[in-house]
Amino acid sequence: MEPGRTEMDEPLGQVRSRRRSRRVSLKSVLVVVCALVGVGVSGAIALRERPFSVPSSVILKSEVAPDEAELAPSVASAEEPTGPSIIHADSGSPRSSGNAIIIRDPASADIDPRFVHLPDRSLVEESETGPLPVRAVDGRRPFDAYARPWSGARGARIALVIGGLGISQTGTQEAIEKLPSGVTLAFAPLGNSLMRWMQTARRDGHEIILQVPLEPFGYPATNPGRHTLFTQAASAQNLEDLRWVLSRITNYIGVMNYMGARFTADREAMDLLMDELRRRGLAYLDDGTSARSLAEEIAMAKGVPFAASDAVIDQVRERGAILAKLDELERIARARGFSIGGGSALEVTVETVAAWASEVTARGIELVPVSAVTFDPERRL
Repeated sequence: MEPGRTEMDEPLGQVRSRRRSRRVSLKSVLVVVCALVGVGVSGAIALRERPFSVPSSVILKSEVAPDEAELAPSVASAEEPTGPSIIHADSGSPRSSGNAIIIRDPASADIDPRFVHLPDRSLVEESETGPLPVRAVDGRRPFDAYARPWSGARGARIALVIGGLGISQTGTQEAIEKLPSGVTLAFAPLGNSLMRWMQTARRDGHEIILQVPLEPFGYPATNPGRHTLFTQAASAQNLEDLRWVLSRITNYIGVMNYMGARFTADREAMDLLMDELRRRGLAYLDDGTSARSLAEEIAMAKGVPFAASDAVIDQVRERGAILAKLDELERIARARGFSIGGGSALEVTVETVAAWASEVTARGIELVPVSAVTFDPERRL
């Protein structure tokens, strides 16, 4: 109340209400302070037990939401929807001993199925022929980023690779639709609509690799086709053809030979091939058809992830013969822990494998992507 004023000078009831508000305000302040102290203590305990953090996958997604138009034209084509590229997490720290196969731990993989068909732009190098795979600045490789997760179980495992995708449009569609996602698909570089089929395969959960045509014995009677790498070709020419092949699609973990018995037996030629794969962070899968192949020896020396097929399942294109080869793969897997088989996207092969795959898990065997049983020299501990 101002000096010289009496209660009579105040509006009716104002003095009483102000005094009451002072008392109420003091009590309210005390209550609020106590509440804040309680919340602060509880929050401190909670933060101590589980500090607040943003999951790495969320951070990565927010940091790498590129415009698809920034990618190479063949990547940002009309066939591909626009959307963010995702940097996938590494698939773990494997262990190895001697010549043991690296078993990749899928537990830490961070693959968002909505974007699995899109290339990680940090793993793409622009070129005149199309997008080329390349190591990221932080050292990540396409082999790491595009590997399909699996259970990580230590039971018997079989990796199946079905090749020739892209050659027949109907055959490619049936292979993608009918084969379980655990089957790895290999694309032929001379196929059609490869980028579209790659995206479809990735959306359906398949791991993919790319076939590279290499010089066979008996050329030209036996001819792998255009952009074949030859033992007598100049290094610059082989690199040009190899890079053309590598630019056909994205999102693959490595390559495998298509034919190539003569090429894989030539040390100088294989040195050039493995040097390029090492530089680009890709794996090499040997189809296992040539006993003279130097692929494993050179891959190990160069630090290239390597795997070799134990059997071609459809050399005899008949259901009974294919099933016999699949039985052989099961025996190898039970004895050694894993096996690798290869085949082509023939109708009989796809139908037989699809039916067999629906039963093999009941026999205690897991169908895994080929990266799960690939030996990786960079990850030897």
